Amino acid sequence: MRPRSGAVLRLIAAVAAGTLAVGLAAGCSSENQVPSIGYAVDAAITSYNGGSTAGANGGAPAVFGRVLTGFFYTGPDGQQVADTDAGTAKEVPGESQTIQYRLNPDGVYSDGVPTSCDDLVLAWAARSGRFTRPGDRGQVSLFDAASTSGYADIERVECQPGSKDATVVFRPGRRFLPWRTLFTAGELMPAHVAARAANVPNVVNALQTADPGAIQRLAEFWNTGWKLGQGDLDMSRFPSSGPYRIESFSPEGGLVLIANERWWGNKAETGRIVIFGKTSDLKSKVGDNAVSVVDVDAESVKDLSLGGFSVKTVPGRGAEQLVLATSGVFGSVEARRGFALCVPRQALFDKLGKAQDAPSSGLGSGPLNSRTVQQDSLFYSAVTGAADRYKGTDIPGATRTLAAGAAANQTIRIGYLGPDDRRGRTVAMIAEACKPAGITVVDAGSADFTPTQLTEGKVDAVLGGTASMPGPAGSLTGVMATSALRTGNGLNFGRFGNGRYDAITDQLAADDNSTVQLNLLTESENLLWSEMPSIPLFVTPRTIAFADGLHNGVAGPSQAGSGWNMDRWVLKR
Repeated sequence: MRPRSGAVLRLIAAVAAGTLAVGLAAGCSSENQVPSIGYAVDAAITSYNGGSTAGANGGAPAVFGRVLTGFFYTGPDGQQVADTDAGTAKEVPGESQTIQYRLNPDGVYSDGVPTSCDDLVLAWAARSGRFTRPGDRGQVSLFDAASTSGYADIERVECQPGSKDATVVFRPGRRFLPWRTLFTAGELMPAHVAARAANVPNVVNALQTADPGAIQRLAEFWNTGWKLGQGDLDMSRFPSSGPYRIESFSPEGGLVLIANERWWGNKAETGRIVIFGKTSDLKSKVGDNAVSVVDVDAESVKDLSLGGFSVKTVPGRGAEQLVLATSGVFGSVEARRGFALCVPRQALFDKLGKAQDAPSSGLGSGPLNSRTVQQDSLFYSAVTGAADRYKGTDIPGATRTLAAGAAANQTIRIGYLGPDDRRGRTVAMIAEACKPAGITVVDAGSADFTPTQLTEGKVDAVLGGTASMPGPAGSLTGVMATSALRTGNGLNFGRFGNGRYDAITDQLAADDNSTVQLNLLTESENLLWSEMPSIPLFVTPRTIAFADGLHNGVAGPSQAGSGWNMDRWVLKR
């Protein structure tokens, strides 16, 4: 029996949401069907390359999931779902963990070049961390990868250049249980484009033979060649492997996607999607009826009126948190602990963190006490006891701890991507609560903020979601959450490094025994609350709205956003 295609699974989700009758009716007739749908989502939209630090933090999986397909995508509940339109992946017996990948024989990029295992080899090489150069703190990767989780455990990718088949073999003694987070939508990039731009005749051979000059050129392009900026795009660099392809992009006009004529799966229901990102005037776009789908952090857009929409505010899979520097004013652990003691986590949840449509599962039920464990996990309550000390503001405790670390009377700059009304109010509440402890908090949010400002010392903390993301974030696997605290990873903007934490994450990814998991998660939480590289606040509430007449919309409060099935959207007026 052939596995269900991604498009079929997306339609099943629409059925579960109660939209079967209208969705099928809309799909059968173009009468009164609107040819374009506007989508407002608070992703930064900075890069096409979702595997890079800029792309992952900019929300590439939420924007390009139906442009660049992969073997899996993140579904509406934060789960990994197989996309058999792109290809198939299965674990097979072997001395080491082995995954067999087969790309769809009909798969072809929008520029006419077939998809091939070359794409997997490039993704592995860029994310593996094995190609390095000397840096200030030792060897650093040539590729600015968001995370090496899973990819660093791969020994080799067996691939004949141009083939549709690849065999991924992990290192002896290593195992990666969440392997379905590898080679996913928004992250599997066109190797032939990188090869052409870097003047590398054969990507597979260059990487398998470790040709230093070729790898250097490939890395330079992989890091920057797919960035989205102010100027006109060289469209030859942005071919699509999904039902949509890029037509144009500008910060003001948004990202315009149109149906990909070469897509081999079920054709997109609507021929044109216009995506307006975080830095667009989302309130005006909604007011001008330019938007029919909204997916933003709750209360982030001031005075947003959603009349004519079906609206829900739900707890997401992302963690609203403060990511702290580990140098400068926060160079000592006492400084980080002292600041955490004055942050009013309970009051922040009560005022800003509640979701009106929270489920009964426990998700969004109180202040978030973990950086890596989902609040509705069976392990959550058992492993988060160390958070109790930091539930509310403790000025005497904060003052004593700061004094012990010679960190009294500090000024702390908190940055975030604006405009964002809720995060502005968050900073104001923290400033008011920490003032009696002698801490001056400065709102450093701006429209051009990036989390790299933390690394550069321009701010002392980042206010954002999982992995400092400004918009859609989080998943059930939590790979991004754990990666953002792992030594050397691109998403680790605070440059936290702890060898024991790294070892724990390796063990958690390799052993699914519940007792082992419980013990490791408890140790991890105790370590993180002691070292304080970040301060979790609450599960990020997301406001998700579909205009009247929009069919097949299914809320996705995760890193993939509600555009996870945008190719099934239909708008009828």
